[in-house]
Order: sequence, then C-alpha cells, then structure tokens
Amino acid sequence: MATVTLESADNALKTVYLGVIANQLNVSANPLLTKIKRSTKDIWGKEIRKLAPYGINGGVGAGTETGVLPFAASNNYAQFVATLKNLYGRIELSDKAVRASANNAGAFVNLLQDEMEGLVKASIFNLGRMLYGDGSGLLATCSGIADGLISCDKVNNLIEGMSIDIFNGSTPLVNRARVTYVDRLNKKFAIDRTLSSVASGSQVYVQSSKANEITGLGAIFSDSEYLYGLKRADYKWLSPYTSTAATEVSDTLIQTAIDFLEENADSRINFIACSAQVRRAYQAYLAAYRSNVDVMTLEGGFKAISYNGIPLVTDRFVDEDTMYLLNTDDFVLHELCDWKWLEGEGGRVLKQNANYPTYTATLVKYAELICDKPNGQAKISGIKGTVTSPFTFTCNCTNSSDASGTDSGSEG
Repeated sequence: MATVTLESADNALKTVYLGVIANQLNVSANPLLTKIKRSTKDIWGKEIRKLAPYGINGGVGAGTETGVLPFAASNNYAQFVATLKNLYGRIELSDKAVRASANNAGAFVNLLQDEMEGLVKASIFNLGRMLYGDGSGLLATCSGIADGLISCDKVNNLIEGMSIDIFNGSTPLVNRARVTYVDRLNKKFAIDRTLSSVASGSQVYVQSSKANEITGLGAIFSDSEYLYGLKRADYKWLSPYTSTAATEVSDTLIQTAIDFLEENADSRINFIACSAQVRRAYQAYLAAYRSNVDVMTLEGGFKAISYNGIPLVTDRFVDEDTMYLLNTDDFVLHELCDWKWLEGEGGRVLKQNANYPTYTATLVKYAELICDKPNGQAKISGIKGTVTSPFTFTCNCTNSSDASGTDSGSEG
C-alpha cells in the first residue's frame, strides 16, 4: 500500500501541484514580479547573452536639395552576459508519516498539502527578497551577540524557520542553522545553535546561497565595478538615477526623478516600490495637503496607492528609507524553463534520501533577471519616516476646558 501511495503522490506532484505552484510563484509571489516579462530567448548553454541597445540610431540629419545625404550610423549595442541562477525548493516526507496515512487517502492528501503550502510560502518569500537583492544572497550584517540574540543592521530579510549560513569574512561560523526567533523591533534574531561570539561585520546568507542568487535591484543600484559582464566606467549608461539626500517624501520629490528619467533616458516609469515606513510618510503627506488617496488593484490581487496612475506598492524587502521608481518594461526574467520537478530514475519525483527513512522532492528553475536599461530606473534613499504639516493651527480657547475639546483654530 505504501508503494501505491508514493506512486500516487508522485503523480499528484507532477500533474496536480506543479501547475498550481508555478502559477502562484509566477503571478502571486510579488507585485513587482507580476510586472516583469518572462522569456526563454537569448539563452546560450548555461548563460544569457543578450544585445542591449543604447542611445539612438545616428543615421539622421538634414541637408540641402542637392547635397550629400546623411551617413548611415547604426544602433549602438552592448552585450550583456550573465549566468543562469539555480533556484531550488524542497519538500520532505518521512516514511513513517507516509505509512501512517497509507490507508487514509484524506490524511495523506492533508500531509502532502501541508508540505506544498509550506514550500510555496517559503519560495514566495525568497523570490520577493531576491528581486530587491544584489545577487550575493546577503540577508544582514551582524554587530554582535548577547543572551543568545544576534544583533544586525536589518531583519526584513529574515523569518522564523529560514535556514542560514553565517560567515566571518570567508570563514563560516555556522552552516544550515534555523532561525528560531526574529525581534523585528530591536533588529535581533536567534538560531538553533549555540554561539559564544559573533564578530562585528559577520554576514548572514540563506543556506548555500552566497553569491548564487539572481541579480536583483540591489545589484543595479550598487557601486559594483561590473554589471552583466560590462565595466560601468566604460558604459556610463549602466548607472541609474540615485538620490541619497535625506528629505521628506513629496509629489515634487517623486516627480523630479520621473521627469529626469523621461528627459534624459527616455524612460516611462510605470511602477513605484517603497517600504511601509515611506508609504506611511507619503500617506501623511497626502493627508496634510488634503489630497485623496486613490487605491488600485494590480494583477495577483495586490493593492497599491496610485501616483498619477502609477502604482505605488509597499514591499518588506525595500530598505526602510527607500523608494524605487522603475520602468518594468525594461526588465526580463530569462528562464531555461518554467518551474519543474527534478526527476530521478524512471521519472520519479519523490526519491528516498540515501541512508535515511525519508523521501524528498525538489522544485527547480534556472533563471536570471536582466534590466535592459539600467539608466532608466531610479532609487531615492534617505527618506524620512515623518512629514511636517504645511498647516499651522492656533487655538482660540477662552478657558482651560476648551483646550481638551475639538480644535477651534484657524489655518495659518
């Protein structure tokens, strides 16, 4: 009976769950991901080799009635080269659990369903995180440990249950530790291992993911020397618009970046992403100026504030003082194939772990994110989490009891 159950589970994973999972990860994982095109083009072996045009055709000019025609000058191209990244997700079933539910179809379905829901939840979290990462897999940088809690610079990339590696430089302090608790208020976390010390500057990565993740927005806006195999110093248009001056959020701040991109990069912004803190500040700004907050629904059911028809969404993986302004038409997720199960001998998806009474199934996708026009994107950082009201209220109270009542002042 157990063999039949495993065969049935194998069938279910391939014919029932795979399509549902792929749809959830492609459409419902993250509002930014839903706006990015997917393509199987420009893949050569294990690499993406893509010609990216920049500037304009130079074969245009005016002349006299009988003069020399303008000389032809073809488009400018640069070749992007990037390695396909290997994205994995695994589930595990114990032989005991399988046998215990062998004679109860409902129990087995629940067992499999729980595992698949957990896999989808973890995959959605990590896919969203990678979109805003720099490809290094860096989650946080540690500053020390006290009472079993590791202090770090940010915890938005961490979640209970995550398996992580901690490195001090190139030396691993711990491998495949599980995060057991995240103190999001004080930016600390705990793991299921005992560490006597954690050197300041030690770095946290997802298990086995160091330098292996997709090239997200963090890489585009970083000060790295190279991007997609090209040296930034040789191709100035690889550098996007950035503003780092600490300031309050406003329509003028946003519009300044949009205007710059339209005028200098011929880029039309169609997506804005920010942290929850920045969104609250923007909502406060709109309220202070007596502006209505328009809400729109995006593909996948995500809600967004509308800025002149452009969706402004909040994402936990955006740094708390940051806003991204993107033309998502310039982004392509190049993939060798859609999500698939790794298949073993005889096409089996569920395989026994050698020397262990457990079975595993591995979901895989080979992909890389490419932005064809990095200089058509913008990042504003240093945004304050509060907004100063443009109005001043003066109280015309005649006695102390009035002060605790409704405002009766006038706008200044």
